[in-house]
Amino acid sequence: MSISLHEASTAAYVRGFRALADLLAKAKDHGGDALVEKRLAPDMLNLAGQVQRASDTAKFGVARVADVEAPSFEDNETTIDQLLARIDGTVKWIESVPAEKVDAGASRTITRKFGPHERTFTANEYLMVFALPNFYFHITTAYDILRHNGVGVGKLDYLGFNG
Repeated sequence: MSISLHEASTAAYVRGFRALADLLAKAKDHGGDALVEKRLAPDMLNLAGQVQRASDTAKFGVARVADVEAPSFEDNETTIDQLLARIDGTVKWIESVPAEKVDAGASRTITRKFGPHERTFTANEYLMVFALPNFYFHITTAYDILRHNGVGVGKLDYLGFNG
């Protein structure tokens, strides 16, 4: 049995964002907007940056595979409610991209620059080797920031089973 690119990407992104939104809702009751600027280390993005990068990774992942234009977001969120709105906008856009457009990208190649290096992926490789791992990195780091700052979340919250 095989799964389509749409099933492998859209479902994973939407599930991850639903769990992240639940985590942020819990954060509103513990520290609130002060958590938006928290980070794990000085050279890491803060909570807002983690949510923004997760959003960008998901929307550009779908856009590049489906060969459609992704919406532009300003990266100016300073409150949890604004981060939740960013997640909501990202999910709505991802869900609006027809499955057929995503699946039609199966034979597409995607070239990305990483610093001075360039890498060309098949659409499947791009999703499985770069986009999804990068998405989960930022979702996990957002979880870690909240957990580190005393928000009462655990593994079941991260997995989306405690919402």
